[in-house]
Amino acid sequence: MEAEGVARVRDEAVPPQNQDLSFLLPSVTALLSDYSWYVVFVCVGVYLLIQHLRKNRSTDSQSSSVSAASQDPESVVRSQAALEASRRRMQEEQDARAAEFRERQQRLEEEKRRQKIEIWESMKEGKSYKGIAKVAQNAEDATSFSSLRPKTDKKPLRNSGYSPLSGDGGGTCSWRPGRRGPSAGG
Repeated sequence: MEAEGVARVRDEAVPPQNQDLSFLLPSVTALLSDYSWYVVFVCVGVYLLIQHLRKNRSTDSQSSSVSAASQDPESVVRSQAALEASRRRMQEEQDARAAEFRERQQRLEEEKRRQKIEIWESMKEGKSYKGIAKVAQNAEDATSFSSLRPKTDKKPLRNSGYSPLSGDGGGTCSWRPGRRGPSAGG
């Protein structure tokens, strides 16, 4: 019995201590001081991995909701037919533009070839080819829209109060004598 009494006295004599995590502080500090950069890189990697997985999960959920909504076979067939029709229409438009461009290029090449033949013929006869080029240019000017503009009358710009001999009324244009002294040569 005495032993039990001594044990009780010891238990009562020792004040109870708080059970906190202060005993981990030295070991965590030592770990961070030795491997701090590794811990930082691991944390960044885990963060990026979580972000990537969230993005994939949201994309998958959106695509599954869209695919579930468009599972109707008739709507899929209609949308594919509409897509094919629009592609065919755009291709026809492109083909028409290409054919028009080719025709225009052929006309231009034919016109250039005809002009070269005319120049060659005139040079064989001893005439100047520049006169033919001017005639061709005048024919083009006659058909262009620039000749349809009305001609403006250009009146001479004269100021009635200006006399170059009197020296006044010239505004910013005034005569100044040159500098005196020897020229600054180097």
